[in-house]
Amino acid sequence: MSDPAQKHPAGDASTRQVIDGDLLADVPADDRPRHIAIIMDGNGRWAQSRGLPRIEGHRRGVNTVRMISETATELSIDAVTLYCLSSENWKRPQQELDFLMHLLEQYLVEERRTITQQGLRLKVIGRRDRLPASVLEQMDRTLEMSADNPGTQLVLAIDYGGRDEITRAARTLAREAAEGKISPEKIDEESLGQRLYTSGLPEVDMMIRTGGDMRVSNFLLWQLSYAELFVTERCWPEFTRDDFLDAIREFGSRQRRFGGLNVNE
Repeated sequence: MSDPAQKHPAGDASTRQVIDGDLLADVPADDRPRHIAIIMDGNGRWAQSRGLPRIEGHRRGVNTVRMISETATELSIDAVTLYCLSSENWKRPQQELDFLMHLLEQYLVEERRTITQQGLRLKVIGRRDRLPASVLEQMDRTLEMSADNPGTQLVLAIDYGGRDEITRAARTLAREAAEGKISPEKIDEESLGQRLYTSGLPEVDMMIRTGGDMRVSNFLLWQLSYAELFVTERCWPEFTRDDFLDAIREFGSRQRRFGGLNVNE
């Protein structure tokens, strides 16, 4: 997998700056991803390597979230899905979990102005039953406030697990089949996909993982089937806009065959 933090396209450094008012004028619109998923990893390691508490890495990571949403808006990317809290993260120390919940609630309140200014549509995927009532209250307010915004869909995966999502979709189909609402013979990829949290979103074109680990960690297991994967050693708090743009450039340079062959092969 490519590391956009280490690899830059050939040419003058100015190619990584705004060209003719377009951040990516060197990448045709048709060669850009419509939906980008990101595993925001390395917050704790980044902080500990600097002698800071782990929670400081999470705090600094919010700045990177803001940068990603702003850049995605400028590029008119249809959707960005951020892995904020996995279903496995509940195993972490309670102090860290309490801080993450506080940080999430704070983000949902303080970013409302930015969400409005950028025209972002907020969407949250994952379980709700284990989240604090105060977080759910602010989440629902922000979801309602942004529901009619016309811009990039900012999808927050919170208490999310890919296996759990697929299991819940299968359970829904089984229930509908038992009630006679759908014939088992009619169940296909489309019908299952319509019952996933991501129903209505574009296919995930690209997945970026910061922090260097080479795994998908139970993230969007169904949706990543044909996504281009990018892993960078940079931790999330130090992931820059140039890194993000370079990842998209790398995506634009790849040939996506979806199991087939190119005409010239």
